[in-house]
Amino acid sequence: MTALPVPEVPHLREAEAFWSGIAAGEFLLERCRGCGAVVWYPRGFCPSCGSSDVTLEPASGEGTVYSFSVVHRGAGEYRGCEPYVVAYVELDEGPRILTNVVGGDPDSLVIGARVRMVFERGPDGSALYRFTTV
Repeated sequence: MTALPVPEVPHLREAEAFWSGIAAGEFLLERCRGCGAVVWYPRGFCPSCGSSDVTLEPASGEGTVYSFSVVHRGAGEYRGCEPYVVAYVELDEGPRILTNVVGGDPDSLVIGARVRMVFERGPDGSALYRFTTV
């Protein structure tokens, strides 16, 4: 298994603080001050109540594998990295996020496995979060 590429992620203005946190090795989630909902993906407003009074808070970066697929035919930058895992991870804070699970045998991964976030850097300095089993 070859290491996955770390593509540059397009940053929306509303998510710039989130991506700055990732670049610094810190995982931040938005929380609505109006209703208390945890907001994923970072967007600058609460999809539950519509409030724009959201704040970034440090998150645990831990969760469980909710669902996953092992990719055996990568495309683009991911061609030649097979097999690799694309997964939904349910964060301990509640939201489910789409990501990769890296650093282990893809065939040994199971739904419900505990995972924690790792930060990876690309050769151009771009940063991305992924998960590894614990």
